[in-house]
Amino acid sequence: MTSSHFFFHFLSLFVIFLIIIKVSQVHGIGSVFNVQDFGASPDGKTDSSQAFLKAWDQACQNNGGGTVLIPIGTFLLNTLTLNGPCKGPMFFNINGLLKAPLGKVQDDYWLLFEHIDGLTINGQGSLDGQGPSAWSMYNDNGPNPPSSIKFNSISNAFLQGITSINSKFFHFQINKSQGVHFQNMTIIAPGESPNTDGIHIGDSNDITINKVNISTGDDCVSIGPGTFNVHISEVNCGPGHGISIGSLGKYQNEGDVNGVIVTNCNIGKTQNGLRIKSWAPSPPSKVFNVTFVDINMNYVENPIIIDQHYCPHSSCKSQGESQVQISDVKFINVKGTSASKEAVVLDCSKSVPCQGIELRGLQLTLDGQQSTFATCENANMKFNGPQIPSQCS
Repeated sequence: MTSSHFFFHFLSLFVIFLIIIKVSQVHGIGSVFNVQDFGASPDGKTDSSQAFLKAWDQACQNNGGGTVLIPIGTFLLNTLTLNGPCKGPMFFNINGLLKAPLGKVQDDYWLLFEHIDGLTINGQGSLDGQGPSAWSMYNDNGPNPPSSIKFNSISNAFLQGITSINSKFFHFQINKSQGVHFQNMTIIAPGESPNTDGIHIGDSNDITINKVNISTGDDCVSIGPGTFNVHISEVNCGPGHGISIGSLGKYQNEGDVNGVIVTNCNIGKTQNGLRIKSWAPSPPSKVFNVTFVDINMNYVENPIIIDQHYCPHSSCKSQGESQVQISDVKFINVKGTSASKEAVVLDCSKSVPCQGIELRGLQLTLDGQQSTFATCENANMKFNGPQIPSQCS
């Protein structure tokens, strides 16, 4: 075989390989189980929950795994639990629109995936949590509304392409999971919608969020206790409450948070930008090894804020200090405009002051010209180099 023939033979094999990879990303590997073959109706009115469950069970028990295929159409689904373990990798390929039931429901999830190792949720479709029908029906003293998708004990999951609209509570809730990756997704809810966090992570590790557009009524991304090794990059956030670690210290024996990197993100017209918050008083825990770098702010009310006196209810005020130790936190090259003159707030605990807080390369102005200032309490910090603001007032 001549070298040119070898090259074209190799090129042909490579193209075939790419086609196989593309097909596997869209449809999955192994047998395909179309929910309509199990009785799902695309009319948006007929409950298709049992058909989805049957398709999932068949795919899950298929040797080598399988794909649950949701074709174009509108499918009404009630609360649904999709269990593992499965006999191979699972693909949940959404091309249509999934609609949640209207109004208040009993469970704290709409779609629950649990005990699965190897899960891909992808496609060009959407999930509509129908939040406007339920937001006014819940209050802080009752049970939580349902998250649109909840993960329990999931390993090696990949979410790509899909859109989540108007969740009743969190859009995505990650619990006791590892190796969960979000990429090229859209998350949407009105700015006034309550508790519609885009992605909430708790007691989980090795989480990546890349190229996700999040417009919501609460935190774009919230990182709860017991979470480590989180990498957030190229996220567009706004409206909402920004990217938050916490709230922490509400319960006894919470796990620490460490190894969080947030880079190359755009945050616009949000209540907060980059935030760490803990309750006061609180039991002891730790937050450490956190880096925010190359973040662009556009008219953000609190671009940088550490709040260790977080208390959304008046009953907990003036009852003590947070015992959450915050240390080794870096804010590097955070630039843009603030909606207030006070662009940096470091409100740390008197009992366990913040340690090793570094601010470098800040350029935060009120309107592109007017300088802003920083306020700092109980914080061991340093401002490195000429910047705006350049010190605590």
